[in-house]
Amino acid sequence: MAWAPPGVEVNSPPHWPLARGEVNHVGDLVAVVIGDDRYAVADAVDDVMVEYEPLAAVVDAEAAIVGAPFVHEELGTNFGAHACVVDVDPETGKTTIVRYVAVDDCGNPINPINPINPMLIDGQIHGGVVFGIGQALYEQVAYDDDGQLVTGTFVNYALPTAAEVPSFETDRTVTPSPVNSMGVKGVGEAGTIAASAVVTNAVIDAIRPLGVDYMNMPLSPIRVWEAIQDASGSRAEANR
Repeated sequence: MAWAPPGVEVNSPPHWPLARGEVNHVGDLVAVVIGDDRYAVADAVDDVMVEYEPLAAVVDAEAAIVGAPFVHEELGTNFGAHACVVDVDPETGKTTIVRYVAVDDCGNPINPINPINPMLIDGQIHGGVVFGIGQALYEQVAYDDDGQLVTGTFVNYALPTAAEVPSFETDRTVTPSPVNSMGVKGVGEAGTIAASAVVTNAVIDAIRPLGVDYMNMPLSPIRVWEAIQDASGSRAEANR
């Protein structure tokens, strides 16, 4: 539920522990496996099969504004659109982000009583997008067969740096919030929510012609390379 002053109605989507009927965001839980043996549970997770009807990727800015599917159909609108262009080297699996465009709505940032510096808004978006890129391509908590954490330092826990991200292109729409006197909305998580999904979709869209149509995050170079090799082997078997 979202707080609102008396007499102001705010649409707020339900937040269920598990997705019900549709998945709205990358990372939404779709199944839970319970057991008394961690290895048996891990094996059971691999056996979970979920049938998705994926929505078509929106790769045009105008299409994202008009006619794009809603994240929450019951709300009747979206308040942000992100687009990403990537290059994927099929020989190494390495992903390079070529271009990233973000359009978000943080309400009314130019309030005559207490104006907000637009650079603060862009900084929030930039930081959130980098977080999402890290989740999509690099970051992973990994353990060995003995249960020992093997990504416990920045030597082996990969993070995106300035060398891995492009110069972001940002813009805003303005829909004042009705629940506060400034008409502003939170924007700190906007980049995080969108970036992991849009980067993942961009990578899969790039390697779809090679036979790969689904991957779990992070889409690290070795995982992308292995997915391409597996798809290539499957096509070779099918052609025999």
